[in-house]
Amino acid sequence: MNAAPPRPVTRVAVGVLVRADGAVLLADRPEGKPYAGYWEFPGGKIESGESVEQALARELAEELGVHVLSSLPWVTMEYDYPHAYVRLYFRRIHDWTGTPRPVEGQRLQFLRPGDVPPQPLLPAALPALRWMDLPAVTGLAPDALAGGPLDGPWLRQVLDRGLRQIVWPAPPPGAVRAATDLAAGAALARSYGARLYAAGAAPADGVDLFLSAAELRRAAGRPACAALAAEVQTRADLELAQRLGCDFVVHGPAAGGAHDALARLLVDAPLPVYVRGDLGIDALRRLQALGAQGLAASID
Repeated sequence: MNAAPPRPVTRVAVGVLVRADGAVLLADRPEGKPYAGYWEFPGGKIESGESVEQALARELAEELGVHVLSSLPWVTMEYDYPHAYVRLYFRRIHDWTGTPRPVEGQRLQFLRPGDVPPQPLLPAALPALRWMDLPAVTGLAPDALAGGPLDGPWLRQVLDRGLRQIVWPAPPPGAVRAATDLAAGAALARSYGARLYAAGAAPADGVDLFLSAAELRRAAGRPACAALAAEVQTRADLELAQRLGCDFVVHGPAAGGAHDALARLLVDAPLPVYVRGDLGIDALRRLQALGAQGLAASID
């Protein structure tokens, strides 16, 4: 997002209405608009003098007849469509009143996790749908397990407890993680509907990789892997991870005195960001209010 856009930027507030069952609302674009019939998340242009939050509340009242009680900042992305260069400010909405209805004649559909989305989708909706599948908590395996097998008792225990995204520490210096071990850990995680990201592993098809900040900065391109995440320490790291095609990033720790720096990093973040911290609902809510995807917590 550092490079100057090729055309004037149209700023758009986008709402991700999330039902209690995790389903999210999609709407198709009505006749008379560019890409009529394409499905997207609802929202609209930000008018002069409006905040993103204000614009989103107004647009959803006009388009869907709902009253937004609160919304959380999430991810900001840019997309160059033939008709406009847009900057999309996504906000997650869990609290609203009223039943969404097609005020403008559009079709509406709540999409549950795992459902096949309606077609055709606007291109900018695709990454947002992938990110909606990310959990609120990423588990960080203890460093003491770095040299052990990935599919051992610890992984089975945390998967049984419901953890669905785990980062495994890099092996000790000089050690190499066997491809068979990576495959076994990945297969066990997938059997639970989870993902296991391995740090310090050699790129391989079917393996989810986690890059340290130093590895991220050295990367000449996206490594061969099924999914990719990275540690970030600065805003420049975050933007580099976005260009490399990471699915999410982990930042931290955000301990005393670091609140302002964390808030600056999360403003208009181009990727979902997990922040290292102690597991707890209050910490999770505080971070999501700043725009984080959630917590990256050490799991014993």
